[in-house]
Order: sequence, then C-alpha cells, then structure tokens
Amino acid sequence: MIGMLGKKIGMSQIYSERGDVVPTTILEIGPCYVVQKKTKEKDGYDALQLGFGKVKNLNKPMTGHFKKNKIQACHELKEIRVSNITEYNVGQEIKVNVFNPGDKVAVIGYTKGRGFAGGVKRWGWHSGPASHGSMSHRRIGSVGSTTSPGRPWRGRTLPGQYGNERVTVKNLKVLKVDDENNLLFVKGAVPGPKNGMIMVEKSK
Repeated sequence: MIGMLGKKIGMSQIYSERGDVVPTTILEIGPCYVVQKKTKEKDGYDALQLGFGKVKNLNKPMTGHFKKNKIQACHELKEIRVSNITEYNVGQEIKVNVFNPGDKVAVIGYTKGRGFAGGVKRWGWHSGPASHGSMSHRRIGSVGSTTSPGRPWRGRTLPGQYGNERVTVKNLKVLKVDDENNLLFVKGAVPGPKNGMIMVEKSK
C-alpha cells in the first residue's frame, strides 16, 4: 500500500529526544476500505478504489455501488495505484499502521478557498498612496504596455480566484503513529483547513 485517505485534524507540536520543539500536523488516517479493484484486463490499469468516512444519505447509483460489494457507504472515494493488486481484496480494511515512524510521505490536499481576491492579497502587490485624495489605494491600475505590443502580456498577475487549489507537499517525515486512534503525526504543515480531506502517499 502506498497511499491512504484521511482528514487534517490540526497543528500541534511535540518534543524530540533532544528536547527540540518540532512543529507537527495531526492527521486522521483511515480506516480505509477497498471498495473496488481496477485491473489491467478489465480497466487497462491496476488500482484500488478506497473509501473513507461515513455517510448517511446517498443517491441510488452510489447506493448500488456499495451494496454490490457489501461494503458500508463511505464519504470519500479515491483511486490509489498499487504495484501488486493481488495482495488486496474487496472489503478489506486498511489501517494507519501501514506507515512507520521515520517514513517519508507526500500529503495531497486542497488549500483554503478565499474566493475572489484582489491583487494585493492574491499576489502581494504594493498598494498605492494611503493619503486623502488618492484614488488608487488597492486598485489594479494600468496593466497594458504602450504601442508595442499594445496589449497586456500573457501571464500577468491579476485579481481572481484565490485558493482551493490541489497542492502536494512532499518528503514530510512521519514522527509518530497512533494505531488506537488512527492518527498520524507528520513534521511540518500540510495544505487545507481543519477537517479538510487529504491523501497521504509514501514517497518513492
């Protein structure tokens, strides 16, 4: 197994053996269930469809999907590529103990969505004069050039959607694994808000 689903609990700190304070993110990982197996013969590739979390209300297609394999309904479904698919069976429960302290992992999540934001907040532009009479405190101003080429350059930083982007943070060190509570402690920060869904993969 090279990856699992979970959610971000929040940040904390723990002490190392030397007494150093280590910034830590606590992740609730699993238990995950193998909902479906994708094979090369049928689907063209080998992968596992993992489910995480509980959900009450489902539409009919998803209800049939879980009922077909006699698995409890899950809130999140993701596909994970595996090297040897024969090691896993539909309905199998996978817990956080697949990770060990010292492992390097990559955490994939979505950053906090901040909606439509101006250039000062989104790109760190310098603001205009703050005195009375100024009409350009945080405005965009001129973005085009003069007669050549006579248009804004491609890739110009502009106001727009900020956040809610898929981000991968690689090479985070696993500091602690709590099997009883399905918790994974990793060094450093991971993307997303509290209770945000994340995916953890072992670094190759």
